Amino acid sequence: MMTVVFWNLENFFEDKPHFNDKCNGIAKTLMMIADSQGRMPDLISLAEVGNRNVLVKLLYRTVLYKYGYGIIHYDSPDKRGIDCALLYRKDSISVTSSRPCHLCDSVGTPMNTRDILLVQFLFKSDSLQRPSAILVNHHPSKVGEGSASRRRAAMDRMNAICDSLENTGCHRILCVGDFNDNLWGPFLQGTIKYNGRWEKIDGYFARGLELSETVFTAPHLITEDSKFGGTKPWRSFSGPRYLGGISDHLPIVISIR
Repeated sequence: MMTVVFWNLENFFEDKPHFNDKCNGIAKTLMMIADSQGRMPDLISLAEVGNRNVLVKLLYRTVLYKYGYGIIHYDSPDKRGIDCALLYRKDSISVTSSRPCHLCDSVGTPMNTRDILLVQFLFKSDSLQRPSAILVNHHPSKVGEGSASRRRAAMDRMNAICDSLENTGCHRILCVGDFNDNLWGPFLQGTIKYNGRWEKIDGYFARGLELSETVFTAPHLITEDSKFGGTKPWRSFSGPRYLGGISDHLPIVISIR
């Protein structure tokens, strides 16, 4: 079994106060996920990453330094300066290629948003050494005029990449990410709470893989929702005000059999 995590880390920037606390909170969560799965995650896919340096500090200034993760990150044209990234266990994953895939609107103009990160790899435990791929997504937000068309363009781009991979012989494909749409309806556990309602906007699509998914939660990831009742993800900031949490999203954990 292989374990994949996706997590939107909510403005994971080095210049934010309490950066070290956030790194330690992320590492603590990943260790708890490892306890629940019986192994450290093989792939950790991330959104809202400020730059490569925050990933270096996450891996080498926390307990994660013990586990031999590699980093794949490219700067994107996003106007907020946030990117997608992938951390991979070098002892279980052999990366064969990686690249950022730009998004364009309906007339072919590049969008100032997050690229889709494409990484092709081999599972070292697979005796047949079949090629696999992961696409890390963070689709455009719902804010602003034309936002729905930008998200459709992102989904079309993702599906076109998958089609191209299959045409070149890669038939084991996992697409993970924050899709900024409640694509899975009200029947599954949510990953974010908006105006008092849980929504599942973080998830996956897969081709040629048998897998299962859970939304991971723990006491240090949630807090009381004083406005709407119940609980909500414990975010890091509300505007400039530090709240003490890690992210306004809960991570998802995918087990590949």
